[in-house]
Amino acid sequence: MSEVASGGCQCGAVRFRASKFGRASICHCRMCQKAFGGFFGALVTAHDLEWTRGEPKRFASSNKVQRGFCAACGTPLTYEYGGPVEVAVGAFDNPAVVPPTIQVNPVDKLSFFDGLCSLPTRPPGGEPEFEKFKASIVSHQHPDHDTAVWPPKGSH
Repeated sequence: MSEVASGGCQCGAVRFRASKFGRASICHCRMCQKAFGGFFGALVTAHDLEWTRGEPKRFASSNKVQRGFCAACGTPLTYEYGGPVEVAVGAFDNPAVVPPTIQVNPVDKLSFFDGLCSLPTRPPGGEPEFEKFKASIVSHQHPDHDTAVWPPKGSH
């Protein structure tokens, strides 16, 4: 891929862009599960990563790896091991531009992971009170595109 892809954290304090990507993966290791607060971590190697607003704070999750995250909102952003930086796929404005192509560290894969896609889904309109609640939400999340200034003047 040579198209420039941008992304950043949930609050907009940290933004990045890149255009040269390596393999995107789903990592099942326990450290990624904890760092992402989820069942796995989805990461892609960004060979030309550039921070365009702010920069992540880093936590040494092991003697070999630092993980970058937004100090303001906690969004996981990077996996840094001394080679090219790996960026969280979900932090991209359009995560579909870097789809995972492999799963790694299957030893730590949670036993229920392979069955997740077969779980039933909540039908639209099936829970009117929840739909009403969702409709009342006003997002304070950074939009999925670059902005000259964030947060907008007069907000927060």
